[in-house]
Amino acid sequence: SDCYDSNVTASSQNKTSGQRCECPFGYSGDPYIAGSCTAIPRFYGETIRSKKWALVGVLSSLGSIILLFGLWWLYKVVRKRMIKKRKEKFFKQHGGLLLQQRLSSGEVSVDRAILFSLKDLERATDNFNINRVLGKGGQGTVYKGMLVDGRTVAVKKFKVQGKVEEFINEFVILSQINHRNVVKLLGCCLETEIPLLVYEFIPNGNLFQYLHDQNEDLPMTWDMRLRIATEIAGALFYLHSVASQPIYHRDIKSTNILLDEKYRAKVADFGTSRIVSIEATHLTTVVQGTFGYLDPEYFHTSQFTEKSDVYSFGVVLAELLTGRKPISLVSSEEAKNLASYFALSMEEDSLFEIIDKRVAKKGEKEHIMGVANLAYRCLELNGKKRPTMKEVTLELERIRGPDKKFNAQQNHEEIELARIEDYQPYSTSNTFPTLSRGSPSSEVMPVLTSDNW
Repeated sequence: SDCYDSNVTASSQNKTSGQRCECPFGYSGDPYIAGSCTAIPRFYGETIRSKKWALVGVLSSLGSIILLFGLWWLYKVVRKRMIKKRKEKFFKQHGGLLLQQRLSSGEVSVDRAILFSLKDLERATDNFNINRVLGKGGQGTVYKGMLVDGRTVAVKKFKVQGKVEEFINEFVILSQINHRNVVKLLGCCLETEIPLLVYEFIPNGNLFQYLHDQNEDLPMTWDMRLRIATEIAGALFYLHSVASQPIYHRDIKSTNILLDEKYRAKVADFGTSRIVSIEATHLTTVVQGTFGYLDPEYFHTSQFTEKSDVYSFGVVLAELLTGRKPISLVSSEEAKNLASYFALSMEEDSLFEIIDKRVAKKGEKEHIMGVANLAYRCLELNGKKRPTMKEVTLELERIRGPDKKFNAQQNHEEIELARIEDYQPYSTSNTFPTLSRGSPSSEVMPVLTSDNW
């Protein structure tokens, strides 16, 4: 027992001293009798056991933490490898190696066709944020993005169909097109299941919007219409005759004519376009196109020629002249075809009854008749009687006049247009129904599979 001195006071006059004793911790008994303090049964065993389990608990917790950390690290490593292998698989599947060879061989300028990484495009589009969507179509979604160098771009997700070699070959050729009135393809990303295409960003919507949606801030003047028509014609002439290999657009319509910051025309949407050999006179393909713009001869024969693009351009010319839509609903059961209606008006000498009032008011009658006659020739049912796009371009430039392109009035107009800050986004809705029929005798891979912007 443990004893210590203690003063015991019985009364104020009687004071004695003694000791107070206590059994040690873990013992019990009479502390004043020697040997009476005995150990409490199981006390020390339980204490040691509790300390042991406490130690086991600490070690187990630490082990669990280490195990979880190890499993997390292993998951990250395995996931990273799987993502890498998946990217490599898609890259090879979509012809990435072949495209890289073309780029490294100098066949394509790297400045014109860039292979973007998925990480770069995710950063540019804020991980393809829904707020960055410019529009959606049947074949893809377009996102607005900003690259690290500050360039604003349009990133499009689409599906590849057909042989990879053909897609890459046509992508390479399209990437070399450098015309001011053709939307520029900057590059692609092949690291995803659905390949991504990157285009220059065109801010001011499309021609259809400005022709058919009332816009008091920017009325479509005759001079603007004539300039835009000339620019579209020049772009098609380039595709048909100047490019290294002829390209048939196959879907010319006002929704596929975009307008840049100065409201200059940019031909877009090469989703159904075809590369053809120089000696080829036509393509036999599945009939594809948009009602109101589709060449009737192509519809019946499934043979697409450069004159089929000319027909579609003729419909756009008729739109510019009349301000009417290619297909107008007369009633719930009847629709009016602009091409037929326009041709009939020309034959009956009643053109100015359907001409847009803004055109009739501002345009010279001689110029209006010149463009109308050109549109009528483009809409010939017999493709052989239609002019080539070169002839169309030269005729439109003649109508505009030799000094129109550079006169001070037009320059002033373009500068003023560039100052307009309010603009409309890309239109990606299919304004008109598309069609597809028949089976091709020989199918050719599209240059780029995409929808309306």
